[in-house]
Amino acid sequence: MSSTEFDAVVVGSGPNGLAAAIAMQQQGLSVLIIEGKAEIGGGLRSAGLTLPGFVHDVCSAVHPLAIGSPFFNTLPLQDHGLIYAFPDLAAAHPFDDGTAAVLGGSIEETAKLLGKDEQAYLKLIGPLLRDWPDIADDVLGPLHFPKHPLAMARFGLNALTSATYLARRFKTKAAKGLWAGMAAHAIQPLSNLSTSAIGLVLMAAAHLKGWPIPVGGSKEIANALSSYFIAIGGRIETGRYIKSLEELPAAKAVLFDVTPKQLLQIAGHKFSSVYKWQLERYRYGMGVFKVDWALDAPIPFTAAEARRAGTVHIGNTIEEISLSEKLSWQGKHAEKPFVLLAQQSLFDDTRAPEGKHTAWAYCHVPNGSQKDMTTAIEQQVERFAPGFRERILARHTMNTAQVEDYNPNYIGGDINGGVIDLGQIFTRPALRSSPYRTSAKGLYICSSSTPPGGGVHGMCGYHAAKRTLKDIFSISI
Repeated sequence: MSSTEFDAVVVGSGPNGLAAAIAMQQQGLSVLIIEGKAEIGGGLRSAGLTLPGFVHDVCSAVHPLAIGSPFFNTLPLQDHGLIYAFPDLAAAHPFDDGTAAVLGGSIEETAKLLGKDEQAYLKLIGPLLRDWPDIADDVLGPLHFPKHPLAMARFGLNALTSATYLARRFKTKAAKGLWAGMAAHAIQPLSNLSTSAIGLVLMAAAHLKGWPIPVGGSKEIANALSSYFIAIGGRIETGRYIKSLEELPAAKAVLFDVTPKQLLQIAGHKFSSVYKWQLERYRYGMGVFKVDWALDAPIPFTAAEARRAGTVHIGNTIEEISLSEKLSWQGKHAEKPFVLLAQQSLFDDTRAPEGKHTAWAYCHVPNGSQKDMTTAIEQQVERFAPGFRERILARHTMNTAQVEDYNPNYIGGDINGGVIDLGQIFTRPALRSSPYRTSAKGLYICSSSTPPGGGVHGMCGYHAAKRTLKDIFSISI
């Protein structure tokens, strides 16, 4: 180790690494972030992947959890260049008959458009909107006794059920399809317990703060966080990929924004046999196959609502989506995959040359899949937007290996940092009194492989920093 001494070193500059570093630097500590890539950001990166003048989000694209993050909301990120654009509709879900269900800005607007399921939607989401200010910190944190146990129990009773079970509350194809698209963000079969949690959170987020798009690309969230971190005295080093503890500068604490696989490679020899055994059995989930397009014009969706939405869920009925996710989970490839699509340039004109557009999409595939899903994805888009392929000027694709190569935290293409199912939701990455502590003193994990899991919210990093501050520096925040 070098002679330079820091209070804390954070390995990795994804949203969680940045959040952890900021939370500690705010307490007057000396904090260094070390990033293996040439640019900071982890999943928050944007680049010209296709043609000159087109800006594509390499990983994450739409950010309901970022704008709703209890920690990020305490930071003056707008003073550091972060501006959000808000689509007319958060999300649209088109069907084969040319109609579409929508997730609108208000719960009343969304519910009314669901017709016979208006009251069912209000009854499901209404209490969550009312309770969210009281339970957000608990939902987006480690397992502990909640501040508002009754409100948390109301959420948990629905959140821990399977998405297919909760779908029984709805009668219409529109409501069931809309719900299935939201729950599919769980990246596992919709019949699994706890798959309702992410669907509920995403729907509530749309009504509370919207599903915004960072102007200029997702990289602008990382840029704003890093700018603030540096402004309060933090340091960042890029292009320095850490493979062992010996490569780190001396520090009282080290926080790793990595998943268990990399953590074992870096520091496994320091861990107890029980902790090491648990990390070795940590489970990763389905991967993604991703496509970015440079387009000559907007996507010509048949449903007008889909042309006004920042996000479009392409999967038709709940039955079709359920089959797609089940097949991928079983190691197979769906002929008609569920596709998550974002059309940022409709609401952010910095993304493409005048009159041109971008689109971003991915589907779930078996972990480590090498299969090219470009044709299957484009056929799904064309199905709901005839003439789409004629508007493609260029495309850029990434299979699971390329996704992992770009961001080593995406093991086998898993963008969630590991499966968030009932067997792992409370024990990620290991069963311990604190999920952020490793068995080695002074070493902590702060990635999406810890509670509350995947998503651009920084809460994994924030809670890891809280634990570190209390353990090592006797500081409570």
